[in-house]
Amino acid sequence: MALVPPIEYETASPEVRTVYDDIRATRKTDWINNFWKVLANDPATLERTWTAAKEVMAPGELDALTKELVYLAVSVTNNCEYCIHSHTAAARAKGMTPAMFKELMAVVALANATNRLANGYRIDVDERFRAPLEP
Repeated sequence: MALVPPIEYETASPEVRTVYDDIRATRKTDWINNFWKVLANDPATLERTWTAAKEVMAPGELDALTKELVYLAVSVTNNCEYCIHSHTAAARAKGMTPAMFKELMAVVALANATNRLANGYRIDVDERFRAPLEP
């Protein structure tokens, strides 16, 4: 159960309705999910988070499915139940298959295990891995 009540469109302030309208238009839906409804208790946080999500998840060098898979992987690592469910649904809608999901979970599990080993052993980073990204 959320610690604060979800804010429905009908009872939302004008500034929250503006964000809800943008979410609906951007996502081409008539539905606002509980994440946004709960954030609406703090309109500034709602606006800031929606603006960031809209910008980061917009088309770019990574395709939409890849972005959802990354989001899902991080959500699993952070143990965010809400985000795991919502981004699994979003990834499915963008083409993720059950086999892709299973493979993604194997990569997440391996990365978490090897990260812990590298951190636990305090392994020195190989110099060739330290090269900066080329512009």
